[in-house]
Amino acid sequence: LCCESYTEKQAKLGRPVSPHVTIYKFPITALTSITNRVTGVALSVGVTSIGAMSLVGADVPALMSTIGDITVIGNLAKFSVAFPLVYHYMGGIRHLMWDRMPEMLENAKVEQSSYILIGAATAVSAALAII
Repeated sequence: LCCESYTEKQAKLGRPVSPHVTIYKFPITALTSITNRVTGVALSVGVTSIGAMSLVGADVPALMSTIGDITVIGNLAKFSVAFPLVYHYMGGIRHLMWDRMPEMLENAKVEQSSYILIGAATAVSAALAII
């Protein structure tokens, strides 16, 4: 009895075990919230890294220019910088709109704005990456 796992104990009692996160389908609103937090962390880490490189004497503008000049890798690098910035900025604008117009905070409208946010941030980031 002392060596039974939680799952084994629940199975003996005939109780179902809660579904695991890997089979749970997150709603789009949860995904956009998580993405907003992740992009915020990515921006903080990126800015800190660039600042640290500058402090130790690296020629950051030349490094970024060299990376940007490589066609495929450059476009991917530009997108990986543009997306967190654009997404986080647009997410902030969306929250400001919700603060000013609380009537937009209905489930259907929030879900719709989540899809718009993802699409718009991806499109703008892709456009910035190929410029």
